Amino acid sequence: MRIGLISQWYPPESTFVPGQLATELARRGHDVRVLTTFPSLPLGRTYPGWRQRWNHRASDRGVTVRRVPAYPSHDRSGLRRAASYLSFAATSTVAAPRHLHGVDALYVYHPPPTSYAAAGLLRLLRGVPTVLHVQDLWPESVTTSGMAPSGVAGRALDRLLTATMRRIYASCAGIAVIAPAMAEQVVERGVDPGAVRTVFNWTDEALFRPVPGTDAARRAIGHRGRTTVMFAGNLGLLQGVDVAIRAAAAVPDAVDLVFVGTGLGAEQARQLAGELCADNVRFLGRRPPAEMAELYAAADYQLVMLRDLPWLRGTVPSKLQAALACGVPVLMSADGDAARLVSAGGAGLVCPPDDWRALADQFVAAAEVPREQRVVMGQRGRQLYVDRMSLRVGVDQIEDLLSKAAASGRG
Repeated sequence: MRIGLISQWYPPESTFVPGQLATELARRGHDVRVLTTFPSLPLGRTYPGWRQRWNHRASDRGVTVRRVPAYPSHDRSGLRRAASYLSFAATSTVAAPRHLHGVDALYVYHPPPTSYAAAGLLRLLRGVPTVLHVQDLWPESVTTSGMAPSGVAGRALDRLLTATMRRIYASCAGIAVIAPAMAEQVVERGVDPGAVRTVFNWTDEALFRPVPGTDAARRAIGHRGRTTVMFAGNLGLLQGVDVAIRAAAAVPDAVDLVFVGTGLGAEQARQLAGELCADNVRFLGRRPPAEMAELYAAADYQLVMLRDLPWLRGTVPSKLQAALACGVPVLMSADGDAARLVSAGGAGLVCPPDDWRALADQFVAAAEVPREQRVVMGQRGRQLYVDRMSLRVGVDQIEDLLSKAAASGRG
C-alpha cells in the first residue's frame, strides 16, 4: 500500500508511536510518506540544530518525511497551544495534496484533532480514507486540563469541540483507540462499533527491555537498601503526583519514592514535598532515555497513577507499557482499563485513585512482598506486554485497519 501518515509529533520527539509505526510499515514493504512539523516537545521550543523552513524533506529507513513550519508551544497557555495546533493544521493542509498524492489510505495520530485537517481535505478532494489513532478523548482532555476558559466561554468551547470530534469520527474509515473503555466512549458518540478497534500502545522496545540491575543505577536513584518506588515520566496535571507525595510522606519508614522526569506539575510537587518534610521523596529530573531501563531495574516497583476522572478510565498511560516491557512490578493508583490490566495479569498491586491513604497502605504492603514474588510479578507483566501490547501486535492491527480502509476507499 501507499500510506500517508500525518502527525504533529514525530521523532526525534519522545512521541515515538508514529515514527515506529512508519518504520515498521516501510519494513513490511509499504510506501510510507510522513507529514509532520519540526521537533519541539516537551519544552515548546524548536530543537537545537533544527531550523523551521518550508521545503524540508528527508528519507529515514525507507520512510519519506516532509516537515512543515508550525508555531511551537507546550506550556500552560491555552491560546499558545491553540496557535500551535492550528498553525500545523494550516501548513500541513497546504502541503498534503502534493506530498501525499496517490496514497491509498491515511493514518492520523491524535491528539491534537487539528492534525486531521489535511486528511479531511484529501477526503474531500480525492476520497482518501483515514484511520484515526485516538490517544486522548477530546474535549475532556482539554476542559479538565486547567488551560481551558471557564464560564460561558468554557461551555462554548466544549460544545464546539464535541461537535468537531463527532464529525471527525464519522468521517473516518477506521478508528484505533488505546483502551476498551475508550472504544465504548467513542461508540457512545455515534461511531459505528465495527469501525472502532482497541489497539494498545507499545513502548520503545529498543530502550525499554529487561536488563539486570546495577550498582551504578542504584546509586543514581539513591537506593538505600529498602523498598524503592519510582515514578518515571510526565509530572503533569492528570497524574496525581501530589497523592503519591502525601502517601510517601505518611509512611517514611516503608518506602523511598523517586521521581524521574519533569512536567507542568514538577515545581508544585517539589514544594509539596518540602512542606511535608518528606525526606523519603527525591526528584532526579529528566534522564536520557538510554538510561531508563537500568533505572527501572534499580527500583523495586514502578508507580503508575491517574486522576479519578471518568474519561481517564479509558486511558492506558504509556509508562505502564514501559514498566511491563522492562519486567518490573507495578504499583497502580488508577481505575478503569489500566488497573484491570495490571490486576488481571498479576503484574503488580492496585489501589483506588486520588486516595493518598489507600496508596500509603499499598506502599506498606508492597514493601512486605517477598523478592521472589516481585520477580514473578515482573515476569507476568513482561508476558502481558509481549502478548497484547508489543510493537508487532500493534502494527499488525493498524496495518489491517489501513488495508480495510484502502479497500473501502478504492471501492
